[in-house]
Amino acid sequence: MPFENYLSAGMHIGMRQTTADMKRFVYKIREDGLAILDLATIEKRLQTAAVFIARFKRPMAVSRKLVGHKPVSKFAEALGGKSIVGRFLPGTITNPAFPGYYEPDVVIITDPLVDKQAVTEAIRARVPIVSLCDTLNETAGIDLIIPVNNKGRKSIAMTYWLLAREVLKARGTIKSDEEFTMKPEEFEMSEPEAREERHEERPRPRRPMMRK
Repeated sequence: MPFENYLSAGMHIGMRQTTADMKRFVYKIREDGLAILDLATIEKRLQTAAVFIARFKRPMAVSRKLVGHKPVSKFAEALGGKSIVGRFLPGTITNPAFPGYYEPDVVIITDPLVDKQAVTEAIRARVPIVSLCDTLNETAGIDLIIPVNNKGRKSIAMTYWLLAREVLKARGTIKSDEEFTMKPEEFEMSEPEAREERHEERPRPRRPMMRK
């Protein structure tokens, strides 16, 4: 894919903070202090991650972050895997007695800082972890890092769309880019959708108790 698509989705835009773990993926620091991720490295890591994920039959994609809900859901749909959006309940992959228990053979994380519970459980269950990582992320426990903007709506959607397409190619399910019929916009949560979900997630005010 032309790098222009990466640029238009903002996949290269990092944060003003860069951890020691992510420093090696930074191409330069802009005058405004934002770190810029290396486009060639993003592309290479996406391809490496796709070949790695293609080896597994039960992938699980995770995002507590709102803008990642639709991308991970569509990613799981494309690959025949499972997605976990919102809060990752303790025991999801470590407690067979838990009602929502699932045994993934690889876990794809949207943000290791926000999705810390999923990372902790995957490590405990010895399940390989692939993670999108921005410049401020720590990467302890991550088996394969995809250095990319994991804060932006368009960037997360484009990342999961590309990853889904490349996994299907690596599996041999499709032979060319053109055979992948899902569109990038299908992975992207629109602003109205985001506003609606924020409204639904907002806690309802408690009714005051009436004194007798």
